[in-house]
This record gives sequence, structure tokens and C-alpha cells, in this order.
Amino acid sequence: MSTYQNPFASSHSLDTNPFDDPAPPQSSSHAAEAARLEELRRREQDLERREQELTQKAEHIRKHGRNNWPPFFPLIFHSIQDEIPEASRPLVTRLYQLWLVLALTLILNMVACIFVLLAGSSDGGKDLGASIGYLVFISAASFLLWYRPIYNGYMKEQSLYYYFYFFFGGFHLLFSIYMIIGIPSTGSAGLIQTIQMYARHAWVAAVLGTVTTVGWTIQGLGNAFYYRQIYAHHTAAGHSMEKAKAELATHGAKAYFTRG
Repeated sequence: MSTYQNPFASSHSLDTNPFDDPAPPQSSSHAAEAARLEELRRREQDLERREQELTQKAEHIRKHGRNNWPPFFPLIFHSIQDEIPEASRPLVTRLYQLWLVLALTLILNMVACIFVLLAGSSDGGKDLGASIGYLVFISAASFLLWYRPIYNGYMKEQSLYYYFYFFFGGFHLLFSIYMIIGIPSTGSAGLIQTIQMYARHAWVAAVLGTVTTVGWTIQGLGNAFYYRQIYAHHTAAGHSMEKAKAELATHGAKAYFTRG
């Protein structure tokens, strides 16, 4: 038996091209496709979840949108949790709390002026009349002219809201200084009025005047602090007078005192 073998013989088929790339493993290709499909499915679920949340929020606002504030006679919708972006909620909440301090201070100021009148002040009648006017007018005007615009400003990030706030908020800061001073016959149970009540030994009027003066000071300093923060935010966000004018021409001024 011969053991001779042809050295030029090959065990490979002549049909095989030695220059072809080796076929990729099927398993890795299927794994990549499965991972891509899983990522797409996860994104679709996330979008559906967000859409459901927005739909539920829109439905809640549609049903309760204009009748939850003030609680005793609902006229407008007010919900920091539902309408203000999460990053801005703490600031808007503090502004709302300062407005509540203002409303309480206006009530205390009127009560203090009643006791100023009872203490025999020659200008007590003027003080009481003016304090009642402040309670009615300032509480409503402050909510509509500076709190509501900045609430809407952070909700919609439109320039005109901020300029409304800066204008009327600036006037409110000046008014707060005026009320802290407490000039007799102006309707303020502020500092000067309080000192006079202590001098008269009208203790109830004096104590109420002290509390009122503290209230005016707290809300005044608080509003001054946040006024600066809001101005910095407005500048960083790129708001401008040109944008405000364009928004005013498009929407009109009425829209800036409401949600819509």
C-alpha cells in the first residue's frame, strides 16, 4: 500500500472564496436587535405615561380651573403645585406667603386704627377710614397687580408678566415703606403712630401698632429680597422689553391678570 500523498492537494472546496469575510455570529446580531426593540418599547411606555399625566392634569384644570380661589368665593384657579415648574415652586410659594402676611397685616392695621380712635387721637377718624380703604383696595390690587403677574410669569415665562410685576411690585415696596413709617392721619398704625400710643399709655393700640409695624416690615423686606431674585431670573432668562411689547400686541393686557 502506497503512503504517497499529493502535496498540492487541498481539503477545501474550490467553491470557497478565501477572500470572503467570515459571517458574523447570528447570536450577537439578534441580541443587538432585541436590545434596540426593548429601548424603543421603554421610550414608548415613558411617552405614554407622560401623556397620561398631562391629560389628567389638563382634565383636573378643566374641571376645577377657575373656581378654587379664594376659598370662600372662588373666582380664579390658583395651584402652585399644578401650574408652576418644580424649580420655581419654592419662590412662588414664598411670594404667596408674603401676600398672606400682607393681607393679615392690613386687617391688624385696621383693628389698630380702631383702638387709635378709641384712644382719643384727633386724627383717629381719618386713620380708621383710610385703613378700611387699604384693606379693601390694597389686598385686591396687590394680588392682581404684582402677585398674579409674577405667578403667571413663572408659569408661562413670558416677558410682559415680569414687567407688570416690576412696575407694580416697585410701587408696593414704596407703599410698604410709607406704612412702616406710620404718619398719623394716613391710615397706618406704623412706627410714629405706635410711639404716640405708647406715649399716651394707650397700651392696646400701642401693642397692636407694634405688631402691625412688624408685619409691614416683614412683608416689605421679604418682597424686596425676592424682587432682586426675580430681576436676576428675568435677566438670565433673556426677557426684554421688545418681547414684552410683542406679547402685549399679540395677547393684550387683559390676559396678564388671568390664567388664560
